[in-house]
Order: sequence, then structure tokens, then C-alpha cells
Amino acid sequence: MFCFVIENLRELLSNTKEKYREGREIILYILEEALKKVNGYNVVKERVKRINDAIKINGRKIDLSNYKRIFLIGFGKASAEMAKAMEEIVEFDDSAILTTKEVETRRAKIYVGTHPYPSRKNIEITEKIVEIVKKADKNDLIFCLISGGGSSLLCKPRVSLEALIDVTEKLMKKGCSIEELNTVRKHLSFVKGGQLAKMSKAKIISLIISDIIGNPIEFISSGPTAEDKTTFKDTLKILKKYGVENKEVLEVIKKGIKGEIEETPKKLENVENFVIADISLACNEAKKVAEEFGIKAKIVKTDLRGEAKEVGKDLAKYARYYPRDNAILIFGGETTVKVKGKGKGGRNQEMMLSAIEEIKNEHVVMLSCGTDGIDGNSPAAGAIIDGYSHEKAMKKNLNINEYLERNDSYTFFEKMRDAIITGYTGTNVMDIQIVYKL
Repeated sequence: MFCFVIENLRELLSNTKEKYREGREIILYILEEALKKVNGYNVVKERVKRINDAIKINGRKIDLSNYKRIFLIGFGKASAEMAKAMEEIVEFDDSAILTTKEVETRRAKIYVGTHPYPSRKNIEITEKIVEIVKKADKNDLIFCLISGGGSSLLCKPRVSLEALIDVTEKLMKKGCSIEELNTVRKHLSFVKGGQLAKMSKAKIISLIISDIIGNPIEFISSGPTAEDKTTFKDTLKILKKYGVENKEVLEVIKKGIKGEIEETPKKLENVENFVIADISLACNEAKKVAEEFGIKAKIVKTDLRGEAKEVGKDLAKYARYYPRDNAILIFGGETTVKVKGKGKGGRNQEMMLSAIEEIKNEHVVMLSCGTDGIDGNSPAAGAIIDGYSHEKAMKKNLNINEYLERNDSYTFFEKMRDAIITGYTGTNVMDIQIVYKL
């Protein structure tokens, strides 16, 4: 099978015993098709349709002739691919797209920033987006392309960059939820939590690819165009919960609690937000492709969460005791990792590392992959394992528990040659797990 996204397909297929190869080939192909389905370009082309002087988004018709000028802005891992599609659908007067990878476009202006932590470059490019938002008036229309990663990319902080990075890094390492992290980010920002939309008199149409369970618009990319129900008081509670301290950050939050800094907007009249893709789209595509192989497929969960190494064991046990052979089980969601070691890896690889022991000698193949193509602080998207993985690890003198303790899952899978390499995929709808019980 020809593969477009997974760069090391041949190695992943050859790197096991013969009886597992076909299973690996099938679930890697399913992953490939699921990733293509939720690619930013493909999603926009499918969900946004041009009809004469109007466009239709998720069934909602918008007459473009009502507006004097049209602008295009965007931020997130999928925003460049989304912009590439939008420029084929509408004409626009100016644009600024902030993303993680250079993408060739005909008219949209693409700027590459840093992720997972913001930088001076992100702040400079955010100013270009703010300029467009502020110059658009009440007779204008702004299309805003939002996807995961936007919280780091779109950056205009109320504190120093160093303080922002310090608090962000500490919270992430403590295993806080994305909702908690983005609550803090919103209240340390001039643009998050609906504040970007509040800067403009123009009509704003946001097209959103969701990377959070349940698609809460106010938390996706920290909700720059969404009404925000969180407060400075919530932010302080989160910092206390995880024992995170930073003098500069606390000063800003205390000013907000006292009313010296205005709260994030609780009501916005000029915005319509549309979620056009999420993890369920990827999981449904995976199920469809599996059934095309004549395999019984089941989407078990699309809201998977919890500690990655515990979830990995649970998925493996679920597969072992599943009452049917020749079945594919599909999961989606986003787990967390409490980082204690100094290794290289991410939640998807840690999940698979913890599952190896559970499927030892079983007729099971499974993978976990970040749909954005980057898992944690590693260059891999995820990892694939099977019933031979435990034996192979022993032959290579790799101690699974030692790698788990160091949070060094990527180093483990690199030595096993089972890390899935895709590079940036042009999307981000959380993680997908595919399990094949042979």
C-alpha cells in the first residue's frame, strides 16, 4: 500500500515477525487515511462551499456581497492548510496566518512561529494579525482559521515572555488539563479569551478544527474569538492547585481579581464560531476504512483521557479480552503525562510503551498517534507495537520500566525502530489509537 504521510512505513512493516506484518500494514493504512481526512485543506474544502456570492458553512449561508472588504487571519497547526483551501473559495484584501510549518500558497501570507512555547517571533507575527483585526470596520468580514497550537502561536502577553514560558512549562509538566492551562493563558494575554474579537468592529467568522474533548470553543487555542466564562479567580485557583508560583504572573492575576485589569469578555456580538472538524471525524474515517477491508470495526471512545501509561495498559487489556477476533477497535482523545524524568517522548509513545507487557505474545497490533505529527518533545508522532514487541525489547536489552520511569519513550521506540514518523500533518484533532485483534 502506498503511503503519503507516514515517512518510515517500510521500516515499521518489516520490523516484526511475519504473522504481525499484515496487521501492521492494515492499521498504518487506516491511520494514513484518517490523517488525510482531517487535514486542514481537505476539511475546509469539504465543509465550506461557495454558492455564487455566498458561502455555506455547516449549513449556514453567508452572503459575501454584504461586506465591503474581506480579510483572512489564522493561527494553529492546521491554519496554513486551511488558508490554502480558503484562497480557492474567497477573495480577500489582506491576510496573516501564523503556523508551525511553511506551506506554499498563492495569496495567503504565511508566517512560521514556534511551538509548544511562544517566542519573540510569535509576538511580532501576532501584531500583524492584530493590525488586520483593528483596521477592519463594521462593513468588513474577517475569516479566522483556528486550530490546535494556537495558544502558543498567537501571543500578546500581559507578562514577560520569560514569565509566560515559566508558568506554561511548569503547568504542563504537572499534568494539568488543557482547559486549566488555557484558562491561565487567557488571563495572561491581551488576545485570548475573546479579546481578539473584541478589538474589531467587523463581522468575524471563525472556522475551527478542535483539539479538545467535547469541542469547547472557549478553550480551543484559548478561544480568541469566543465568549469566556473563566475568571482571574479561576486562574489563581489553578496555580495554587498545582503549586505553580511566579511573582510577575501573580501580580497580574491579583490586579485582575481586584478589577484593575478588565476581565475577558463574557458577551460578543460580532462573532460566529463553527467547528468543522474534530477527533470523531478521524475515528469515523478509520472505521470506514477498516470495514472496507472486511474487518469488523468499533469506535470505543472519542473522549479518552487520563494518565497515558495507565490508559495504555487499559487499552491493551480491553483488546485481550475483547470477545471477537479479526476486529479493529478505535479510540480518540488526549491523555496526560506527569513528567518526572528527563527523557524524550510524549503521551502516545508512553501509552504504547506501557502496553507492551500486556500484549506479550498476544495476536494484537496497536498504535497511538498524535494527529498533528508531533508527540511531546520528540520528532515522532507516536508508536506501533504488537505481540512480538516484548520479546524484541528483551533481545535488545531494553528495560521497559526504566524507560517509563525516565519518560524516555521516544529513545525506546527509536531503538526498537517502531516510532511513527510523519512530520507536521497539517491538522490537529488530538490523538487516535487503533487496535487490531488478529
